[in-house]
Amino acid sequence: MPALADLKKHLRPGQVYRRKDLARWSNAVDRHVRQLLDEGRLEKVGAGLYMAPRKTRFGLAPASPEKLVASFLGDDRFLMVSPNAYNSLGLGTTQLYNEPVVYNRKRHGRFTLDGRCFDFRMRTSVPAALTEELLLVDLLHNLENLPEGKADVLPRALARAREMDPKRLAKAVKDFGSARARRLLEPVL
Repeated sequence: MPALADLKKHLRPGQVYRRKDLARWSNAVDRHVRQLLDEGRLEKVGAGLYMAPRKTRFGLAPASPEKLVASFLGDDRFLMVSPNAYNSLGLGTTQLYNEPVVYNRKRHGRFTLDGRCFDFRMRTSVPAALTEELLLVDLLHNLENLPEGKADVLPRALARAREMDPKRLAKAVKDFGSARARRLLEPVL
């Protein structure tokens, strides 16, 4: 089976592939994928997503969340935010979350990839990196979803906003902020 052998040569441990990526190297992609799944050279991690398992001394390593999301979206323009990062702002939030939020330009909804849940939210613009200002704006946008009391967190968040660089905060609000975040930060800006 030279076609299957050729496909095997292109697989890299730890990489996540879409079905259409594998179709470039195969003349019968569905049959070859089934054979590779049976052999254990591929694992199905989502609808149309497959991972070449990476072996460690502790067993098979899961795919990195970034690789999973990039392959799922077919795009590397996304920002993955864990609500756990809100705790770093020092506003009294102490909850731990197990579902990262992925801001992107293509998908919206909750999806399970490789047994892990991701909350995809569409935005017209997605910042390249997470800054402290963006994190505060995101917290204010999601204030209603926090288990901590809004009355406790909001005054601390506004006080923290006053300590931040006003130009960078204004840019974060303009580029990424929702109407709620703009309204709440208006007195500060």
